[in-house]
Amino acid sequence: MSSNPAADAVQGITETDIANYLAATPGFFERHSALLASVQLQHPHGARAVSLQERQAEMLRDKIKGLELRIIEMIRNGQDNVAIADRLHRWTLAVMRAVGTPTELPHVLLAELRHHFLIPQAGLRLWGVAPEHGSSEFAASVSADVKSFASSLSQPYCGVNSGFEAARWLGLSESGGTATSLALIPLSQAGAHDGKPFGLLVLGSPDPTRYTAEMGTDFLNRVGEIASAGLAGLLATA
Repeated sequence: MSSNPAADAVQGITETDIANYLAATPGFFERHSALLASVQLQHPHGARAVSLQERQAEMLRDKIKGLELRIIEMIRNGQDNVAIADRLHRWTLAVMRAVGTPTELPHVLLAELRHHFLIPQAGLRLWGVAPEHGSSEFAASVSADVKSFASSLSQPYCGVNSGFEAARWLGLSESGGTATSLALIPLSQAGAHDGKPFGLLVLGSPDPTRYTAEMGTDFLNRVGEIASAGLAGLLATA
């Protein structure tokens, strides 16, 4: 048996016991302010020791810096969203102006889309178009697989070009590269083809990271809805 019961009691106290005691006794350091001033901690960015107050100040500065970075990121995201909304608005206006000239609408839609959003490649195919548009490039025949694929999409496909037939509608980008990543957007409208897709809009890029499976599709859904509304007028009437 130890001859020093007090020492035995101290040895039985764990760091958790001390932490719990300090948390449950908020007035401890008020009564022992000299102890608070004398506590020394290792600096997180060096070997020197600093006071507890200095360490707390350092932690507070780090927290403030982190909040500042988050605010800057939020502002940047907000500015990016405003810019995207503005480009989408200008593209929508261009599509609306071209609706009155059906033969030019698909070309304007694709050209303005490439221009406003810096999209290297864009292509389009529609099926079930009116006879007077049957010789147009956008009305060229597509396989049953393309139509079935478009019908299977509940949202735009984004990802690698794994040999999609739609990628052949694109040709080469201005830089001469072929599309390695794609966004495939089904075109449909409630009043056309019983709500089933009547076309497919394809966006491509030589950059394999431009369109990925992890990216959001809200913007692409908007593009699909606007394109569908404009292009539905090219379809044959029942």
